[in-house]
Amino acid sequence: MSIQWKGVMPAVTTKFTNDDTLDLQMFEVNIKAQLEAGVDGIILGGTLGEASTLSDEEKRLLVKEAVRIVNGAVPVVMNIAEQTTKGAIEAAKKAKEDGASALMMLPPMRYKADARETVEFFKQTANSTDLPIMVYNNPVDYGIEVTLDMFEELLSSCPNIQAVKESTRDISNVTRIKNRFGNRLAILSGVDTLALESLVLGADGWVAGLVCAFPAETVAIYQLIKAGQYNEAVAIYRWFLPLLELDTNAKLVQNIKLAEVATGIGTENVRAPRLPLIGEERKQVLEIIENGVKNRPTLPDYKSLELAI
Repeated sequence: MSIQWKGVMPAVTTKFTNDDTLDLQMFEVNIKAQLEAGVDGIILGGTLGEASTLSDEEKRLLVKEAVRIVNGAVPVVMNIAEQTTKGAIEAAKKAKEDGASALMMLPPMRYKADARETVEFFKQTANSTDLPIMVYNNPVDYGIEVTLDMFEELLSSCPNIQAVKESTRDISNVTRIKNRFGNRLAILSGVDTLALESLVLGADGWVAGLVCAFPAETVAIYQLIKAGQYNEAVAIYRWFLPLLELDTNAKLVQNIKLAEVATGIGTENVRAPRLPLIGEERKQVLEIIENGVKNRPTLPDYKSLELAI
């Protein structure tokens, strides 16, 4: 199915059983909760998806299962995080075969490619597929920035590069991208704690993390902002912020999985080398989650809002 790069797209966690196999039953529970809340896409295999720990067979199974579960309701996006251009091209091919509607792409893994190498990596992969692509620009965590000049070159030669997951942590980048590219490059905020600000400045969507545990609240914020009801959106966002800060932490996977447990749509099982939180660290995270659940706001009928922007 076609994709519109807008709205809320959860970067879903990968669910594991106690025996460290894929927990497809809980995976389905969570995705159905996302669909019920009104998300606009499902993104697999990102940082939250623990992609670096998954085998190719597991990644392919997750794509096929997600496509089955959504049943055409929303597009399924597969993330590509590969060390080689050859590997990225092969991953793109498999994603299409398995039913993905689009790709999210990181620059090369491990090797710190320079600008020329990074652009060529994206070009060769994009030109190998007709799937739409969102570039994941996260220099803070992955060490390579895709600059506006690099985007200029990519957009001129790769029509299927259509969006950016903007995770530079520089909120003014939203305006820079809009000024430079207009509507040619859709912008999806990739940092939960900057999402509201990014959307107000004109970002088209939100690749969200805490949505994995709180889908309705996340979609409500997006819908309220796009309907011009900023005060209502800010009220929910202020409640949400302590939870959203769990996404800007090295243990974001463990944090968000604990939150999924609290809202009944996940388990805290992670795959080694990650381990479940313990001790004071776990206590502090649970206090934040428990306080958030206790004070969960009453949401307006956000699905009926008329979006103005």
